[in-house]
Order: sequence, then C-alpha cells, then structure tokens
Amino acid sequence: MSTKSDKHTVLITGCSSGIGLATAQVLKARGWNVIASARKAEDVQRLKQLGLRAVQLNIADPASIEGALNETLTLTGGRLDALVNNAGLAIPGAVEDLSREILQRQFDANFFGTLELTNSALPIMRRQGHGRIVMISSILGRVAMRWRGAYNASKFALEGITDTLRLELRGTNIRVSLICPGPVKSRFRDNALANFDEYVDAASSPHRESYARLKAQTGEEKDNTPFTVPPETVARKIARALESRHPKARYYVTVPAHVLAFLRCVLPTRWMDAILTRI
Repeated sequence: MSTKSDKHTVLITGCSSGIGLATAQVLKARGWNVIASARKAEDVQRLKQLGLRAVQLNIADPASIEGALNETLTLTGGRLDALVNNAGLAIPGAVEDLSREILQRQFDANFFGTLELTNSALPIMRRQGHGRIVMISSILGRVAMRWRGAYNASKFALEGITDTLRLELRGTNIRVSLICPGPVKSRFRDNALANFDEYVDAASSPHRESYARLKAQTGEEKDNTPFTVPPETVARKIARALESRHPKARYYVTVPAHVLAFLRCVLPTRWMDAILTRI
C-alpha cells in the first residue's frame, strides 16, 4: 500500500492513549485517512482536538461495534482499507482467583469484541477486493507468565483465531498480521492495577502476600522495566505491517519479545518455566 494517498482508510481501536494513540498519529502523518476510536466520549473529544477523526467504540458492546463501524463508513465514503485491533484490557490475578466474571470481561474486550469487529469488516474488504487486518497481541500470547492468567489466555486465543483467519484468507487480497510487543510505556499497567483492585478479592486469596509485594514493585518500577519502548516504536511496526507488499504473519517488538519467542522454540518446557518464573 502506498503512503502517498489519503484515500487509504484505517480504523484503529483503543486510541485513548498508548499504542492506539501513537498509531493514529503515526499513520496520519504517513498520509492515511485515520479513524481513531475510544470507549469514552471524553476521549473521543480529545482525539478530535488533536486533529484526528474519531468515533466512540466500546469493543465489548455489540451495539457499539455496529454503530462505530457504520459511522466510520460514513466518514470514509464506505471504504475501509485497514483495521487495527488494538483495544483491550488486562485483569491481573492468580488463576485460582479468576472468577467467571473476570474471564468474561477479559475475553469480551480482548477476544470476542475484536473478532466481532473483524468479522463485520471482512465483507467490506471482500467487496473492495483488498484489505489489511492487524491484531495487537502480546508476547504473552506466545509465552505465559504468572499472575496474568486471564490476559495470557485471551491473547493465546487471539493468536489462535488470527492464525486460522490468515489461513482461511489465503487466495484473497486481505492480509492479516499479528503484532507481539513486550514492555511498552503506556497507561496499560496502571489500568491493569485498577482492574485488579476492582475485580480480585486479594484479601481472601492464598496469594495475598505475593500480591502486596508485586503491587509495591510495580508502583516503584512504573515504566522503567528494562527494554521498555515508547508506543511509537510499536506504531511504526504496525505501519510496516499495513504498508508492506508482503507483510509478515508476526512482528515482534522489544528485545524481550524477540528473545522469549526464540527461547520458546528451542528450550525444553522445564527450562522455559524456570526462566519465566524468575522474570
């Protein structure tokens, strides 16, 4: 895809901050007709103040998905060249503390809603004869880590459905890619901690002492985790997936993502478990 024409349209979910906002700004600068979306009305207004065209979209709400896609098509004259599925959330907690409610909320945002929007966009791309779909996954969709069971599971599921979709779209001009970042500087971690406080009964958990220690460490570290990159680094990789003549199935971002993906392929499970337990 050329970056010279503003006729190339893209809908990006989860643009209130972080990767989504950076992607909207990077693609706009590269000549894309960007439709940014966010869950809250105030974030949509802020996006418009930044010079972006924006729609309100709650990825966990089917009615909101339908309304946002219809509004997007109105803004683009019925055209949708690309979809970047970035919206999502994380609810940390040990597996034995994950209620059905927690898992449902996690999957509604990270899996079910993303798939519903994608399936709604595919008929448009088929009529056009082309399209690009980029799924924002995580290295935690390739390797699991403690205390992130709900998030791990949602991203593993997203990776599996995306691999399947890519195979089923072979022979069409619709390309599908996964972006698998490691640590990225954003509000994601703070939002995850807020979700933990809201949904997990830490006081009654057998892991309550570990939770207290981990929360204290997270507060101290903020975004100073080694090899943390700014969201613009991920945005540039998304642009590459959208604009390459032959996009890759997966793009890893950050040193930890590359290293862990490699180790997962070459190390015995017992060795890999030992490494992941120490991280």
